Amino acid sequence: MEEAIRQFHTQFEWKPVVANAEKLPNASTFILNGMGGSHLAADLLRTCNPQIDITVFSDYGIPELSPARLTDSLLIASSFSGNTEEAVDFAEQALAKGLPLAVIAKGGKLLEFAQKNTLPYVALPPTNVQPRSGLGFQILALAALLRDEALLSELAELAFVLQPSELEGKGKELAASLRGEIPVIYASTRNQAIAYNWKIKFNETGKIPSFYNVFPELNHNEMTGFDVIETTEGLLRKLHFIFLADSADHPQNQKRMHVTKKLYEDRGLSVTEVPIGETTPALADSGTPFSKGDSRLKRMFSSLLVADWTAVHLSQIYGTEAEQVPMVEEFKKLISNS
Repeated sequence: MEEAIRQFHTQFEWKPVVANAEKLPNASTFILNGMGGSHLAADLLRTCNPQIDITVFSDYGIPELSPARLTDSLLIASSFSGNTEEAVDFAEQALAKGLPLAVIAKGGKLLEFAQKNTLPYVALPPTNVQPRSGLGFQILALAALLRDEALLSELAELAFVLQPSELEGKGKELAASLRGEIPVIYASTRNQAIAYNWKIKFNETGKIPSFYNVFPELNHNEMTGFDVIETTEGLLRKLHFIFLADSADHPQNQKRMHVTKKLYEDRGLSVTEVPIGETTPALADSGTPFSKGDSRLKRMFSSLLVADWTAVHLSQIYGTEAEQVPMVEEFKKLISNS
C-alpha cells in the first residue's frame, strides 16, 4: 500500500485507449454505474468540473429516469476488477434495452462482455493496486470516454506536479493526533467527494470507523447531536472532527466552518482543520504545503494523498492490514453461496 501511494503520480503517465471508439456516441450527459472505488473517479470529476453532466448510479439495474434521458445519455459500466455484479447487471440491462453503453474495467466478466458485444471500452492497466488506489487510471479512462481532451491534458500534468512522498509527514502527524479516536470528516458540499474519499480511506486502509458530512446541511441537524452534556459526554469523546477547509468555498460556508469549529472546541471536542491546497500551521512541522500551485485537480489529489498517508499510518498504529479488504471478500463469498 505504501508503494502504491508513493507511485500514485505515475498513473497519470498512462494513455487510455478507447476500443471500438467508432461506436462511442457524441453524448453530453453521462450515467456511470460503479460500486466502491469504481465510482470515486466520477465523484471527483464532478467536484473538479461541476459543468460535466454525469450521474452516479450505485445499484442493480438501471436508474429510473425518463426514457429520453436514458436514450440521450452514454451509460458507463465501471468495475475495476470487471466482476462487480451490480455493474455487470447494469451493463446487461442497458444492452438489452438498446441504450448507449460503454465499459471501464481491468478484466473479468465486464471486459469480456464489452468485447463480445463490440462495445466501446477502456481496458485499465493490469495493475495489482486496490480500486481505491487506482483513481488515476480510472479518471483517465473516464475522461477518454467523455472525449475530453482538455481534461486528459490536465490530468497528464499531474504525473509531474504531484509529489506523494513529500506529503507523508503530514499524514503521519495527523494519524498520531487521531490515535484512539474516530475521524468525522467535514467539508463543503462542493467538496463532498473529497470528504467521502477521506472516509473511505480510513475505512478500507485504516480498518477503523469513520464518517463524513457537509456544510451547510450539517448545521441544520447533525451538529445538534454534539451539544455535550454530562450524560452524553462519554459518547462524544471518541470523535475527532477533521474540517477540510477550502478558500474557494462560498464565504458563508467558510464562516459556518469557522463558527462550527469554535462551537465544537468550546464543548471540548477534538477538531483539526486541514486546508485543501494550502499549508496549515497546525501541521507544518516540515514546512511542506499540502499542495503547490492552483490547479483544482492537483489540490484535490494532494488532499487525498494526505488522507492516504494518514490512513496508512493509522493502520500501522492499530496493527491492521492496510491493503486488502478481507471483510468485503468474506461478504462476497457469503452472498454468492446464499
